[in-house]
Amino acid sequence: MELILTFHSAIRWLIIAVAVIAIVKFSLGWAGNSLFKAMDRGLASSFSGLMDLQVLLGLIYFVWNGVAVSGFPIYRILHGIVMLGAVAAAHLPARFKTLTDKLRFQYSTLAIFGSLVLILIGVSILPNSWR
Repeated sequence: MELILTFHSAIRWLIIAVAVIAIVKFSLGWAGNSLFKAMDRGLASSFSGLMDLQVLLGLIYFVWNGVAVSGFPIYRILHGIVMLGAVAAAHLPARFKTLTDKLRFQYSTLAIFGSLVLILIGVSILPNSWR
């Protein structure tokens, strides 16, 4: 069970790194009127895929630890709710396929930034949140 929590805790740093890279790349594409290319789609997909992995590990730990060990304290429930919102925001760029490249960069930047803000809030809810 601790192995799942360790992976869940470590992956957040990878998610934050990919989010920052995506925000910078998409902001530059938005400002420069670039084309939304396969690399941009891959970056958005990588972010949402990492978020999916994170929510899977989080749900396994939540249920397993909650039933077997510590129950379901409110901070864990709130963390899960906020993080599900972050995952939903992370998947929004996949919905922007029909938009112009400029709007796609703009909305994808805002969606990933919103997801990142929700991640920061969700992690801050936990005791010993950033350790």
